[in-house]
Amino acid sequence: MVRKKKQKKQTMAHLDQSSTNHAKVSLTVAKHLFSKESDNNVVFSPLSLQVVLSIIAAGSEGPTQQQLLDFLRFKSIDHLNSFVSHLLSVLLKDAASSGGPRLSFANGVWVEKNLSLQPSFQETMSTDYKATLASVDFINKAIEVTKEVNLWAEKETYGLIKEILPEGSVNNLTRLIFANALYFKGEWVDQFFDYNTENYDFHLLNGSSVKVPFMSTNLDQFIRAFDGFKVLCLPYEQGGDKRQFSMYIFLPNAKGGLSAMVEKVASEFEFLEPKLPYKRVKVGNFQIPRFKFSFGLETSRMMKELGVILPFSSGGLTKMVDSLEGQDFSVSNIFHKSTIEVNEEGTEAATANAKIGVLCAPTGIDFIADHPFLFLIREDSTQTIIFAGQVLNPLVG
Repeated sequence: MVRKKKQKKQTMAHLDQSSTNHAKVSLTVAKHLFSKESDNNVVFSPLSLQVVLSIIAAGSEGPTQQQLLDFLRFKSIDHLNSFVSHLLSVLLKDAASSGGPRLSFANGVWVEKNLSLQPSFQETMSTDYKATLASVDFINKAIEVTKEVNLWAEKETYGLIKEILPEGSVNNLTRLIFANALYFKGEWVDQFFDYNTENYDFHLLNGSSVKVPFMSTNLDQFIRAFDGFKVLCLPYEQGGDKRQFSMYIFLPNAKGGLSAMVEKVASEFEFLEPKLPYKRVKVGNFQIPRFKFSFGLETSRMMKELGVILPFSSGGLTKMVDSLEGQDFSVSNIFHKSTIEVNEEGTEAATANAKIGVLCAPTGIDFIADHPFLFLIREDSTQTIIFAGQVLNPLVG
């Protein structure tokens, strides 16, 4: 009994550290991406991207695998695979039937019919990654395979992501496609009322402003003020289990302070996280904009800039298929696309990947999100960041 309790504690400690590392990697990627997209609204799923990288790690060895493990902050591939398995089987199971968020996360693997996946890799994909495996004809039917993958992504995201693979991205040289799709739809614990929504100015980074529908309420909110920014927590209906999903809005005090705030949050999140809002406070002026937009990118260049280089060059991906036809095997592209809508009822979001110093909050605190801000959607008990983004102009879709 004592041994079992000790093993359970060790397992929980590993999960806690893995979750912390996941958050660090998520914010590292977010900071880099936002700096490159300084003129655009951005939404992406750090979780989806890290799962794709984990799949690549599971199919690689040597320096390539080690580089991926180092970036993802895991000591071994077994540890990484078990963590992903835990996320998919526990964290991301659908909670709609019990009154919580609707969640769908799916992995798919499409392999050239003349090749066969190595048994160990196939077992890992089926068991840990819950992946659907399909044998296809890339050589003669690349266009048809592209349509098949896009239809799969559309189905798994309830129609929000209609095209994850761009036209021409798959050809007769393609041998493997790994894809995942994530859908999230949650309702606020405290929904907003339409009659309280009015148009106000939202201040852009270029100094101009646009009229935007702002939601407001008089209810107490989870808000905390920090040095230079404020954080709002909007919890979603929890349902019948212990998971708690929430959206966090990080609002810089300065209208042009988004970049500096993101840098601070990314570098200090491990210390900031325990101080995030955990109790309701009285609000003064409270306004947050409605917004809806999509964002897509091919992430291989970004990953190379972040130090993940070897998977995109020759060699290393030797544990995926039995035969490489005498050729080196490498990742050509990782396509990522996400969409999000935040309104009075809650949030609907989806994503798809394809690989080829603290201040006390005063009473009556104001929270007026009328200038660019950062947002995160995460599961609080594990700190797992499902979506992250920046809103520069709520009117731009």
